[in-house]
Amino acid sequence: MAAVAAAKGTQLGPLVGAVDQGTSSTRFLVFNAKTAELLSHHQVELKQEFPKEGWVEQDPKEILQSVYECIEKTCEKLVQLNIDISNIKAIGVSNQRETTVVWDKFTGEPLYNAVVWLDLRTQSTVEAFAQKIPGNNNFVKSKTGLPISTYFSAVKLRWLLDNVEEVRKAVEDDRAMFGTIDSWLIWSMTGGKNGGVHCTDVTNASRTMLFNIHTLEWDPELCQFFEIPMEILPSVRSSSEIYGLMKAGALDGVPISGCLGDQSAALVGQMCFQNGQAKNTYGTGCFLLCNTGQKSVFSEHGLLTTVAYKLGRDKPVCYALEGSVAIAGAVIRWLRDNLGIAKSSEEIEKLAQEVGTSYGCYFVPAFSGLYAPYWEPSARGIICGLTQFTNKNHIAFAALEAVCFQTREILDAMNKDCGIPLSHLQVDGGMTNNKILMQLQADILCIPVVKPSMPETTALGAAMAAGSAEGVAVWSLDPEDLSAVTMERFEPQINEEESEVRYATWKKAVVKSMGWATAQTSSQGDPSIFCSLPLGFFIVSSMIMLIGARHISGVP
Repeated sequence: MAAVAAAKGTQLGPLVGAVDQGTSSTRFLVFNAKTAELLSHHQVELKQEFPKEGWVEQDPKEILQSVYECIEKTCEKLVQLNIDISNIKAIGVSNQRETTVVWDKFTGEPLYNAVVWLDLRTQSTVEAFAQKIPGNNNFVKSKTGLPISTYFSAVKLRWLLDNVEEVRKAVEDDRAMFGTIDSWLIWSMTGGKNGGVHCTDVTNASRTMLFNIHTLEWDPELCQFFEIPMEILPSVRSSSEIYGLMKAGALDGVPISGCLGDQSAALVGQMCFQNGQAKNTYGTGCFLLCNTGQKSVFSEHGLLTTVAYKLGRDKPVCYALEGSVAIAGAVIRWLRDNLGIAKSSEEIEKLAQEVGTSYGCYFVPAFSGLYAPYWEPSARGIICGLTQFTNKNHIAFAALEAVCFQTREILDAMNKDCGIPLSHLQVDGGMTNNKILMQLQADILCIPVVKPSMPETTALGAAMAAGSAEGVAVWSLDPEDLSAVTMERFEPQINEEESEVRYATWKKAVVKSMGWATAQTSSQGDPSIFCSLPLGFFIVSSMIMLIGARHISGVP
């Protein structure tokens, strides 16, 4: 790719950059606006902090600095390829959704760490709000498409107001600004305390539980219900318009003109513009979205209704049904960092490949409870079916299989809600590089899995939104323009009966994972209580088992 780009040099047409800010890492990627060719990128891995059991935080300043670093490093690489960075005409932003930040608008300093989307500290807050509307449980869902859950931003913001004195005082003094990660980044990159633009887009706003997905505005009744002051909320815009100009670095003066929550960005990047088209993204979590067009479809089977995109101020809004899985790639990171059974994510794939089966071992990685279709916060991680024969290879295989089973659950729910089963599944995300995982997914779904040759669809979607914005207009959203993108196809290789048996056993394990945590343990993170959980027990017992298994099975 580098040689081709260097040969083209300054002959390249307009370019578009995309910030892809995820839970595990930040990246900046630059695409050719005419061909969608990826020219260069840079990536920085991010730290996550776990101050108590069930709590997940990140440093907003580290996230912002990682964005600046990725932009500068990518621009340096482009210069080395003899590509003029002045050809970059727009920047799009895609981001981890629901993660909540509050900062001081006068100093520009965060008032607390970012509370990450899969954080569980707000379970008692969720239960308190659920008790406020026992006879009208659809009050929130009818307006937002979302259940009251720890997943979404409103309860995280409520927790910060209730528990962090600096946040409460800043709100009283009219110094506080709230936002999801996109708001924090755009405000900072467009000037911050010196005139930064405090905004978000409809896709990110729809994940807060404060936004009415029908009126496309912050909802006063929802804000009153969650006791959130509306003056700290960002303005809401479409996903494709000029929000402001970069105010620093190599791309100073370039418009930021696209913004999409990461899963909506992937839907756009996969060109799922037609009613019924769907994609599944495998990242830290796993997210299956199906475009329902200009109609908001409410699920009867545990899925979310969300805003898919609004690609221009005067363009119609499109909606999606979504199935959300909290733990996908995160389980691989857990095996690597917490259990130390491998030194890299790639090694996990090799371990699984060596055995080609879990040998009856089933892993439910409900580290943050279960999301769709259960919405069961009391669930916790569990591994079933262990024997003396079980070793780390089988556990690695079971972890990959767990990602596929979770996808099967949400696909089944989506097929029921949509009425027309998918004939194939379009996939993207970092985990799709794992061929064992992709083949397992096809086997468990019993339908083909289709992966684009250029899997950076999240960043591509943000770039497409930015490049097609009014006032920029260097990118066409015509699906024909990406018709040359090749696809890799994984066909099912086991019979449907075997798939059903394995899936039924997985469902038994899911039932066993439920009912372990309470609101008290989730909110306080008392380790003396959590030591009785199956996951905590497994961390200790599995290490003993693994040592013994090496002697029994001969695995080094």
